[in-house]
Amino acid sequence: MPYSKEGKQADYIPELAKVEPDQFGMCINTIYGETASIEQSDTRFLIQSISKVFALAMCLSIKGDDLWMRVGKEPSGTAFNSLIQLEVENGVPRNPFINAGAIVMADILMSHLNNPEDDFLTFVRAVAGNQTINYNEQVAISERENGYLNAAIANLLKYHGSIENDIENVLHFYFMMCSIEMSCRELSLAFLAFANHRRKFDYAGIGLTASQVKRINAIMQTCGFYDEAGEFAYLVIF
Repeated sequence: MPYSKEGKQADYIPELAKVEPDQFGMCINTIYGETASIEQSDTRFLIQSISKVFALAMCLSIKGDDLWMRVGKEPSGTAFNSLIQLEVENGVPRNPFINAGAIVMADILMSHLNNPEDDFLTFVRAVAGNQTINYNEQVAISERENGYLNAAIANLLKYHGSIENDIENVLHFYFMMCSIEMSCRELSLAFLAFANHRRKFDYAGIGLTASQVKRINAIMQTCGFYDEAGEFAYLVIF
């Protein structure tokens, strides 16, 4: 592979800098039950911002269309961690996939769930069909110790009244969500739930209508690619 030595792991978080960079894996699952995989498709890694899709599914199930009063659903056009855009738009995140939007979703889940960390993990395990998926708390702690910009975002959201709970508790939950470890195979299976519109979306008590699932797909296609940050991208194939 000609580009195998280009790029590097995210070293702004010490624990992420320790990850072995020379790893490669892919897995594709179709709605017809076909699976194709290559290389290290069963090796788990930190899903980081991919967790935002799972958070969005839970929040949309809980809040319905009222969710869009707390967070928008349009492309941001700026960096995923922009403070400037958040300030200009009075603390309302442009979409659920920028960091401000994900922090607001963490706050929503904390306000509506008795055990948000347990409930979030239960949902991810259910949608992926694997009960061994778990958080990496050491990474979450490392992210909080170095997450100065996310802390600034959370404080700005609090200033504008966009989050209800204690800032430290919200940030802890947000970083825990990002610290979940999954493999390519597990992620591929998890996202089948969003691709297969012929099957009812109902996992661990989180239910979505076909229209809501299509809305999530539309947001992934329009808001799921980071331009300047280059942290992650969603690939949705139908």
